[in-house]
Amino acid sequence: MYQPSHFAQSDPQALHALMREHPLAVLVTWQGGLPTADHIPLEFDAATQTLRGHVARANPLWRAADGQPVLAVFTGPQAYVSPSWYPSKAATHKVVPTWNYTVVHAQGRLRSVDDAPWLHALVSRLTAHHEAPQARPWAVADAPEDYVQQMLRAIVGVEIAVEALTGKWKLSQNRSAADRDGVAQALQQGGAEAQATAALMQDAAGPAR
Repeated sequence: MYQPSHFAQSDPQALHALMREHPLAVLVTWQGGLPTADHIPLEFDAATQTLRGHVARANPLWRAADGQPVLAVFTGPQAYVSPSWYPSKAATHKVVPTWNYTVVHAQGRLRSVDDAPWLHALVSRLTAHHEAPQARPWAVADAPEDYVQQMLRAIVGVEIAVEALTGKWKLSQNRSAADRDGVAQALQQGGAEAQATAALMQDAAGPAR
């Protein structure tokens, strides 16, 4: 990933938070001599620096990538930036559109896990986590046990020992304070993702501003 120093994000807490809040990763592997991307929700364990998830047994990923280096890409809030939002436009007109975004790249080696108890524990944790906001959370135990076992036989676990985390917070840090404020104010009038991007821009600006 191209990484200008002013966009680099190295705070582990920020990187971990993005992965937890946006768990649907693009998992890039090499299969049959070609790069392949699968979209998989991944659980991040900060204590062990491990990512865990599962794929369909019919998916060739778990065989092809077992023991191989892989890349998981987590994308956070992002938004289009119009040149008209820069106050400097009126003075110089030397502005162009761009895109603000936040992303974490996790590199590591994948291990396939074909183990029913391991998978049962994983899907139970994932379900409990993502069902928590529901008024009446669903649990794996709500389904008939024979059906649960049937579903477990249809999936295979993947575990990635993370060797490197790279974060990029492209949030107009290369613009003047006035231009950054103009972008943030415009994004605050947009949808939820635009507003989340604006909030991250304000965080990146620091308390001095």
